[in-house]
Amino acid sequence: MEPYRIQIPQSQLDDLHTRLANTRWPAEPDGTGWADGVPVAYLKDLVEHWRTRYDWRAWEARLNAFPQFTTTIDGANIHFLHVRSARADALPLVLTHGWPGSVVEFLDVVEPLSRDFHLVIPSMPNYGFSGPTRDTGWDVRRIATAWAELMARLGYERYGAQGGDWGSAVSRDLGIVDAEHVVGVHLNMVLTFPGDDLSGLTDDDRARLGMLQHFADDMSGYQRIQGTRPQTLAYGLTDSPVGQLAWIVEKFKEWTDSEDVPEEAVDRDLLLTNVMVYWLTATAGSSARLYKEATRSWTATEVSTTPTAVAVFPAEIALPVRSIAERTNTIVRWTEFDRGGHFAALEQPALLANDVRAFFQSL
Repeated sequence: MEPYRIQIPQSQLDDLHTRLANTRWPAEPDGTGWADGVPVAYLKDLVEHWRTRYDWRAWEARLNAFPQFTTTIDGANIHFLHVRSARADALPLVLTHGWPGSVVEFLDVVEPLSRDFHLVIPSMPNYGFSGPTRDTGWDVRRIATAWAELMARLGYERYGAQGGDWGSAVSRDLGIVDAEHVVGVHLNMVLTFPGDDLSGLTDDDRARLGMLQHFADDMSGYQRIQGTRPQTLAYGLTDSPVGQLAWIVEKFKEWTDSEDVPEEAVDRDLLLTNVMVYWLTATAGSSARLYKEATRSWTATEVSTTPTAVAVFPAEIALPVRSIAERTNTIVRWTEFDRGGHFAALEQPALLANDVRAFFQSL
């Protein structure tokens, strides 16, 4: 375990500002709005804010206010925040982000959750300050196994797991590969695929499955590209900060509880800080690899016997069907909220933190 501080050279920030000022903008048909992707006018305004008003150093200092470390597990560098609670008897809890997220997602839940939990917040392999791995094969199961090793190295014999997006898959798998030590798993995203068994589904259940079909038909292009040609994608996103921003901000528009712009759900500077993590670490391509690795290996059909809580936020990509989720998960808590979306820790940190606390206290 080595202490770690984020220290971005000023030359990198100067280079970013130069690239932003020299952006080559594409043409755009009139009246398309968000239908074809991120509108030019919206992105120009956001980029101007990024170039002239956004303060990375302030956010760097906020991140560095938390103890951070790196360690090597299975040949990969793993960066993580480790925030111990003032309560000696607090339950350790590992929080896992997804794509296009980072440890930045959890900034607003650290304080409330650290009252009751010792928090371990890793950057996934190939993401952010963990950096690219030297080898392939970093799929969901391998990441979960690395987390089990990380918690063991920290001396935590009994702990919980929480996550959304890929973090939900990793957390669920962690409850399988380290069931002896994981007391419970809290998920704020569960994709429920019905297979051929549609028996017993209500009209609401079928409407929820329709959301999943809509995602597959109209919103999953990024997934196909990242799942097949992540290296080709990497050139554009690693060379163009505006390209990286557009690739991520589109998801914040489509997956959050917002009507017009993503900043209705997530603070503009917080969103940019998350993008900065990808840009400054040049992990656009390596992070995308998880889609290819998971396509080849991951399955959600293995039964988990670990007590599981599901928090459902209404603007999620697709709302889960409980009866389907219960086929492969031991669900002991199911909470439906009236606001919030895919990035729950960013959009509704208080609701998420309270639900996490209530679940683990019930155990």
